[in-house]
Amino acid sequence: MTQLSNNSSISQRLQAVIDSNRHPKSPVAKDSPAVDYPQIAQQLAGLISGETDRIANMANCTALLWQELGAINWLGFYLFKHNKLVLGPFQGKPACSRIELGNGVCGTAAQMFKTIIVADVDQFPGHIACDVASKSEIVLPVIIEGQLVAVLDIDSPEADRFDCRDQQGLELIIKTLQPHL
Repeated sequence: MTQLSNNSSISQRLQAVIDSNRHPKSPVAKDSPAVDYPQIAQQLAGLISGETDRIANMANCTALLWQELGAINWLGFYLFKHNKLVLGPFQGKPACSRIELGNGVCGTAAQMFKTIIVADVDQFPGHIACDVASKSEIVLPVIIEGQLVAVLDIDSPEADRFDCRDQQGLELIIKTLQPHL
């Protein structure tokens, strides 16, 4: 019964993601200047060059993204430890310390090994609201040699803030970071 209800819950969350992607972009998101992710990746490569500590590298990554991305109110990593996500380096308000796999956007992205963009977090069943100001979210899994290491979670106070360009750009950032974790 637990497996069936868990699969049903995942299906509901995925449907919410699909439905949220059908909403048109808000004018604010459309008019925002494009983020130069390749330049940010180059800056990150310079920041973490020669550093072998993964926490230091994730901390510099979060600080750089916090500085360079607009319209965000929380940004950070959750590390995969003992089959749970545990709060890692972040920028923003205090956050949930631990997230179970399959719970919220982070736990769902981690369980699926898949990036999830949620245009309206209120439409995502089981959304974990660490900051009530958050309206949209993107979560990207960090996978090394087929193993989940962490997820990168970014929240925005604007609905529909993230799109496929952000996904591709943030995947470039993670690709830059991976060899240094």
